[in-house]
Amino acid sequence: MDPIRNPYAPGAGQRPPELAGRDEQLAAFDIVLERIAKGRPERSLVLTGLRGVGKTVLLNALRSAAVRRGWGTGKLEARPDQSLRRPLSSALHQAVRELGHPESDQVDGVLGVIKAFAQRESAPGTKLRDVWNPGIEVAAAKGRADSGDIEIDLVELLTDVGGLAADVGKGIAVFIDEMQDLGPDDVSALCAACHEISQSGLPVIVVGAGLPHLPAVLSASKSYSERLFRYQRIDRLSREWADQALTAPALEEDAAYEAAALDALYLATGGYPYFIQAYGKVVWDVAPSSPVTAADVAVAAPEAEAELAVGFFGSRYERATPGEREYLRAMADAAVELHDDDVDDVGSVPTADVAAVLGKKPQSLSPARDALLKKGLIYSGERGRIAFTVPHFGRYLRERG
Repeated sequence: MDPIRNPYAPGAGQRPPELAGRDEQLAAFDIVLERIAKGRPERSLVLTGLRGVGKTVLLNALRSAAVRRGWGTGKLEARPDQSLRRPLSSALHQAVRELGHPESDQVDGVLGVIKAFAQRESAPGTKLRDVWNPGIEVAAAKGRADSGDIEIDLVELLTDVGGLAADVGKGIAVFIDEMQDLGPDDVSALCAACHEISQSGLPVIVVGAGLPHLPAVLSASKSYSERLFRYQRIDRLSREWADQALTAPALEEDAAYEAAALDALYLATGGYPYFIQAYGKVVWDVAPSSPVTAADVAVAAPEAEAELAVGFFGSRYERATPGEREYLRAMADAAVELHDDDVDDVGSVPTADVAAVLGKKPQSLSPARDALLKKGLIYSGERGRIAFTVPHFGRYLRERG
């Protein structure tokens, strides 16, 4: 079929042509926006799931929903080596600009607070030319969001930004991707600020997305975070939605799939959105004509797997050191040896089993495990067990030999 008309989009965070299976989350978020705008109490939102399930895509879709309602929005991606101050300042700067508040003096006052919050990261005595500028032309405020205590400063900052939004009957939404990578102090401050904002009834909401252990990260910081956020687990698509993700874009291009082809594609992709797009793109390019057959899928499978091995699995595998790769492979092997009654829905394995595969004491493997946790290649959903953050990663490792 014509590769120019290929509708599939296997890209990191790239919206697929058919956002299948996420109607429930989009509808629920519309209600949240309406309630907050009307001064009703509502919790901030946290999306969790493995890599490749479409968290970033959904995060962007929720942001678009907020923009359509006239909200001010900003987005940032957390990084383990970066403080929250700079990226959050940039996100809130954009959100305030989107609000379109008619009183320039009030807007400038809040922008001054954002600038003060951002520049407080600089060490005392830093020369003016070396102080980071968030692109805000007004002077930094004095005595507001500049104490140096991130928790105090963030509460003051969001209070001022929320007040500006309330003036025009709108809201502010901050979207944070890779939220599990925030530092401990920043997580604590963010939870405290969300708590304060919800109590004051200001129209501000935080929407975070991260790996499955993100709720545990938040809970370890503030015990009340379990009541502070609405948690939504984003998982692979059901068979019905996986089929729609393939067939709806094809129908727009006057193409179709045979039932056997859809059977083969669901077996190969497991319903994971990123895999669906990757397979869909290759299958489209190799299929000579419509409808796509199971034979076409069989021909396309090696190429699709090769692309995933390089772009999805391989790029992550290369980040690991030789010792860490040995640990990853042992995880994959340990998963195969699990008894049926010890298998859970995330494919986790006991750390003791990994140590047994390697013939080492669990304590001696702590450095490798901790490094992999920090790199986001594995996570611990419960004490004594670990799992891959990437679906099908164990299979990839075993096939490497």
